[in-house]
Amino acid sequence: MLSLLFIMSCKEEKKEVKPLESGEIIPVKTASVGSLALAGNISASGLVTTENETTYSFKIGGVVSGVYVEEGQFFRKGQLLATLDETEIRAGLNQSDLNVQKNERDYKRATNLYKDSVYTLEQVQNTRTGLDIARRQKDAVAFNARYAKIYASSDGFVSQKIANKGEIVGPGSPVLMINETSHNNNYLLKVGLTDTEWASTKIGQKAVVTLDGYPGKKFDAFVFRKSQAADMALGSFQVELKLTMNDSKPAVGMFGKAEIQTDHSEDFIVIPYNSLLEADGNRAFVFVVENSKVKKRPITIAKFENSKVFVQDGLQKSDRIVISNSAYLNEQSNIKIIK
Repeated sequence: MLSLLFIMSCKEEKKEVKPLESGEIIPVKTASVGSLALAGNISASGLVTTENETTYSFKIGGVVSGVYVEEGQFFRKGQLLATLDETEIRAGLNQSDLNVQKNERDYKRATNLYKDSVYTLEQVQNTRTGLDIARRQKDAVAFNARYAKIYASSDGFVSQKIANKGEIVGPGSPVLMINETSHNNNYLLKVGLTDTEWASTKIGQKAVVTLDGYPGKKFDAFVFRKSQAADMALGSFQVELKLTMNDSKPAVGMFGKAEIQTDHSEDFIVIPYNSLLEADGNRAFVFVVENSKVKKRPITIAKFENSKVFVQDGLQKSDRIVISNSAYLNEQSNIKIIK
């Protein structure tokens, strides 16, 4: 019984949408197409980083005696971050100092013996050379000793702690990965662009950025740097946007979206959404009024915006389109334009 009722209801629905009889005049509403200059903004996405990313390490090798910051911790310029055990370093400094003292004595004795005609001039010069070498060796050891401690060269935070207390590290081995910040304005959003988008982007262009970690909040930005070579792994061109974060401190690696405002703008035909027929992706049809008849014309859609449709091609500024009763029309229909 239920199936029978369903079939009967389907038959009744078919009767309601029967086509209008041939020759019947169909009332339609029409509208002139509008045009609008739409800015060719570039939409892109990427990850948050900072202006300067670097690795801190010791100039000489040794045993790590302390790492005084943790991952994610902020630090100030000049702050002590890590040190090496100084036992071996102090021994080297003492040895170089004793070596200088010995060579000073040798040079003094050689000078006195030269005055007594016991030493030759060459022997005096050799002792003087030995003294100079010893002093330079002491300077080198003292220089290396200064770099047995890591001080922050600027404000920043630790993105990765690689070495810990008690570990043996070699010269130049990474100890800390850091991101530098300055007055909280060194945060960047790195985005990948196509070659066409990259070419239309200029240093200093403004942008608006949204970050997943701060929903509903928009941050001002501008194009800070452009890569002059494509990223081989991603196949895109990297562009860096400098963010104005105010009091916010995003995490490195946070996902963000950017809308870059370019100087390029393009004129689009704008039509109402309800004028579309058979829309499929960026393809659709509209009825255009020509000599009291309608002509079904294909169009290419650039974008949708609320109830507006931006048409890339297929219409002219002088065209008039049908915006009502389109479902009952074909190219042989007689129409009556109503207001």
